Amino acid sequence: MEKIIFYFFAAVMVFGATMVITIRNPVRAALFLVLTFFASAALWLLLEAEFLAITLVLVYVGAVMVLFLFVVMMLDVNLARLKEGFIKHLPLGAAVAIVTVSMMGWVVGPEHFGLDQYAEPVRRAADYSNTKALGELLYTVYVYPFEIAAMVLLVAIVAAIALTLRRRPQTKYQNPADQIAVRRSDRIRMVKMPAEKRK
Repeated sequence: MEKIIFYFFAAVMVFGATMVITIRNPVRAALFLVLTFFASAALWLLLEAEFLAITLVLVYVGAVMVLFLFVVMMLDVNLARLKEGFIKHLPLGAAVAIVTVSMMGWVVGPEHFGLDQYAEPVRRAADYSNTKALGELLYTVYVYPFEIAAMVLLVAIVAAIALTLRRRPQTKYQNPADQIAVRRSDRIRMVKMPAEKRK
């Protein structure tokens, strides 16, 4: 029964990932990516990694994908313009795809990821916490890669803010301090004009 559930969610995940890269509508592609994340979370649950499954759903589906959908729906994607350079870049794209698939097939092949390459997992007690074990590994064995990843994310955040807050000479900005300090006499100018008679 467990194998049937595993193959079902694996097929759903492969189907969702395939639709993400083949469908033309970006909003539907993002929704299929949400389906792929849910199927991947189900596989994590089958592997008894509940913390990773919940984190995948909360972080990616609940936060990142909402941001993706918001950006995609705000952008006006011109599909006709994207198709203009398809034929020109097709040979290069096909060559890169062939190399990538060949490398993935070599890395994920049975000589590296076969079931006989790994020992049977050790049975744990009922009170065993995989979250605690993950935290211990993350902050002891993998503390330096964890800190490097944090610095990379910090640099990405600072770079995004710096690119967003650039001063553009053509753009008009509002100064809240000047708006608060304004007086009524500065806003309105009373002009007295003599009355004119209609002809």
